[in-house]
Amino acid sequence: MAMPGLKDPNFSQTVNCICEHSSMGAFGLVVNRLHPFLTAKAIFDEFNLRYREPLGSLPIFWGGPVHEREVFILHGPPLQWEGSVRVSETLSMSNTLDVLHAIAREQGPIAFLIALGCAGWGPGQLEAEIKANAWMTGPVNETIIFETPVEKRWEEAMKGIGIDPSLLADTAGHA
Repeated sequence: MAMPGLKDPNFSQTVNCICEHSSMGAFGLVVNRLHPFLTAKAIFDEFNLRYREPLGSLPIFWGGPVHEREVFILHGPPLQWEGSVRVSETLSMSNTLDVLHAIAREQGPIAFLIALGCAGWGPGQLEAEIKANAWMTGPVNETIIFETPVEKRWEEAMKGIGIDPSLLADTAGHA
């Protein structure tokens, strides 16, 4: 979760689900920013996917400033799709057409969010930002990702790790 002092407009008050983290860097998806004008209809139409009309109104998330034209799907079970990256025991990230086709046919995961773009950090960059108090970390929480209203996700994520966001200052201190 972005700390109040993080002034980068791309990440101010965002909740990021880190999907992969290694010595090569980190990759994740912002899960609390809706794309300003796109819905699933635009994505399904782009890939010529047939879908039932109610699915066309599903929101699209802005997943981050990297690869903003690529589709990423954060989803619950079933987790094994072509090219899926396991995030946790019950959560995966996919960016292949098989899961998007299945969602359009209503045969995919029940819990999912579709995002354009992702967030990426080079080797050691995320760790340095955490040390600089730009980010607060906590375990992945699927209730927040899939069930909490988008505008409440940052606050609820903070509360989920025992922090009252109203008590946070926008400047960092080191003891």
